[in-house]
Amino acid sequence: TTEMPSYVTKCPSNGLCSRLPPDCMTCNTNFSCIYGKPATFDCKVKPHVHCVDQNNDEQENFTINMTCQFCWQLATTDYVCTNSTNCMTVSCPRQRYNATCTVRDHIHCLGNRVFPKMLYCNWTGGYKWSTALALSITLGGFGADRFYLGQWREGLGKLFSFGGLGIWTLIDVLLIGVGYVGPADGSLYI
Repeated sequence: TTEMPSYVTKCPSNGLCSRLPPDCMTCNTNFSCIYGKPATFDCKVKPHVHCVDQNNDEQENFTINMTCQFCWQLATTDYVCTNSTNCMTVSCPRQRYNATCTVRDHIHCLGNRVFPKMLYCNWTGGYKWSTALALSITLGGFGADRFYLGQWREGLGKLFSFGGLGIWTLIDVLLIGVGYVGPADGSLYI
């Protein structure tokens, strides 16, 4: 019995050769291509991989047309990155975190397909801006807006001071309205 290589599970059978993931082929990469210009690379499918051209004829050797650029220079839609939920999105200056990004299978580029990238914190905890603003306008004097956002100390302060005798309530309506006051966990509004 011949054991199949591990990459075969990632390779679609009888699909277009130009749409194969990079693990399924070997290409002669020309690193001296001109950045941003179209480039053509000669490729060959790995053993046990079957693919076809536009006319459904089986191929072994084919060419791939792509833009000459490294993987970390791709558009953000061409790769997926890990998310961080422990950094503050509403801090000043805006915080960044180290993410590990992986290029999507059908995208071809030069260099490492997995690369580190510094990204801005942009996660959400599920809090709606419209709900916070509505609570601030209607029940802000009782601290409902601050309780909703997870700021229970400020909520208690507003509750026992009757919304700062109305002044704190008006200020909070303005601050929540412009998005200055956000969730206590540091996330963004939905």
